[in-house]
Amino acid sequence: MKSALHALVWLALALAALPAQAGDDISVPERDRELLQKSLAGLSPQRPGKVDLYVVGFAGDGNEDVFRNEVAYLDTLMSQRFGTSGRVVTLVNHLDSLGDAQRPLATLDNLRLALAGIGKIVDRDEDIVLLFLTTHGTEKHELISELLPVFQTTIDPQQLRGALNASGIRNRIVIVSACYSGGFVPGLRSSDSLVITASREDRTSFGCGVESNITYFGRAFLVDGLNHSDSFIGAYDIATAEIAKWEREDGQEPSMPQIDVGDGIVPRLQAWQRQLQIGASVTYPYDR
Repeated sequence: MKSALHALVWLALALAALPAQAGDDISVPERDRELLQKSLAGLSPQRPGKVDLYVVGFAGDGNEDVFRNEVAYLDTLMSQRFGTSGRVVTLVNHLDSLGDAQRPLATLDNLRLALAGIGKIVDRDEDIVLLFLTTHGTEKHELISELLPVFQTTIDPQQLRGALNASGIRNRIVIVSACYSGGFVPGLRSSDSLVITASREDRTSFGCGVESNITYFGRAFLVDGLNHSDSFIGAYDIATAEIAKWEREDGQEPSMPQIDVGDGIVPRLQAWQRQLQIGASVTYPYDR
C-alpha cells in the first residue's frame, strides 16, 4: 500500500506538470506512455486469413474495486475461453495500478493511444476489436474517469467515437457498463459495430458500490452470459433475462440493457465464431 500511495503522489505531480489539452492533443504521463508502449509491443500479431479478436478493458472509476475486478476478469475470460491471449490491453484506475500491479490508467488519452496502437496491428477488414468500459455514468451520458484525489474527468459519446474513428479500427464491439449508458448507442452506432449497454439512456444499472465485487451487468453478461455462449449477442440475451429477474425480485426499476447490431459486423462475428475453439468456463475469482 505504501508504494501505491507514493505512486499516487508522483502521479499527481506528473499530471500537474502536463500542458493543458488543446483539441485532440494527447497528454500522457511518461509512466503511462511507457506502460502502454510495453503493452502494445507485447501484443500478438494479426494472423492473415484468420479473424483475430483484440480486447481493450477500461475500468473508469478508481474508488471502487468492482470496476477493476470486472476488467481483470474480462482479461482472463477472453484469454482462456475465447483465445485472445496476447491480444488484451487493460486500462485501470485503482491504487493497485500504481503499486505492484503496474497498469496504464483508464483515461481518455490513454484509451486513444491504446486504440491507435491496436489500429496499427489489426487488419482493418478482417479483425475485430472489443472495447469493454465499466464505470459510473451520469444522466448527461458521460462516463466517469477518475482516481481521486488526483484526477476527475468524464468521457462523452462523441469523444469515445472520436477515439475509435481516429484509430482506424473498423469492426467494433463496444460494451458500456454504466448507468444511463444507453445514451451512448446513437453516437457509437455504425454498420460495422455491435454496441451493447447495461441500461437504457434514462435508466440506472445496478450492482456497483464499495461493498460490491461485481455489477449486475458484469455478472449477467461476463460470468453467466459469456460462460454459457460463444456469441456476444447470445450472452446479451442471457444477461437481459437474468437482470430483469433480479430487478423484479429486488423491486428495482428495470435498467433495460440495450443492443444495436450493425449489418456489416454480423458476417465478421460469424466468421470469428466459425474458427473459434471455445475454452472451458472461467470462475469469477472475486466472489466472497
